Amino acid sequence: MTQPIELIIEEPALGSYVWRLLETDADGANPKVLRDAFDPADTYEAALAAGQRALQSEIRRRAASTAAQPANA
Repeated sequence: MTQPIELIIEEPALGSYVWRLLETDADGANPKVLRDAFDPADTYEAALAAGQRALQSEIRRRAASTAAQPANA
């Protein structure tokens, strides 16, 4: 079973936005940081776009690793 992933955008300093991917349990609780921005973005929109790219990358990575597993695993 896969774990839900959340994309959040935070503003740790005025005008500085970072994205973070959080992996939660099946109930959406107990979030753990899966990936986060290396550098802050100047706008919320830029951070959101970068976070969405990271989320899509993570989804593709997980799909490829699932497809590579033997069928009886």
